[in-house]
Amino acid sequence: MNREDALNQRQWYVIDAQGKVLGRMATEIANVLRGKNKPVFTPNQDAGDFVIVINAKGLKLTGAKLDQKIYYRHSEYPGGIRQRTAAEMLEEKPEELIRLAVKGMLPKNRLSRHLATKLKVYPGPDHPHAAQMPKPLTVEA
Repeated sequence: MNREDALNQRQWYVIDAQGKVLGRMATEIANVLRGKNKPVFTPNQDAGDFVIVINAKGLKLTGAKLDQKIYYRHSEYPGGIRQRTAAEMLEEKPEELIRLAVKGMLPKNRLSRHLATKLKVYPGPDHPHAAQMPKPLTVEA
């Protein structure tokens, strides 16, 4: 098997986020998305795999991050800054919480925007990717 075949062979992994710590889980996801778990890893090429995260509503944050961590977004209009705490995001959009954590751990370039599309996050236990036969990925709690 040559290098091109190894780069084109993508695996699908599924992670159950129930009871997992957000930051520790996000680092593992970022490593798999970049392909750092493979021997053919190259920083400027996409050698990574797809990751499916289920049960996003059940993740944990350590310390007082639930109430003190604030996520900002701006509409680009004057006075258009909005803020939400991590607890509000976990209640409303838990998949966005995971997506932002993983995106922050990827390099800031065009490749990372492509890598971020290989992350699929779902708030509940169901996902539509059963045909890809995802393997379970173990993450430390």
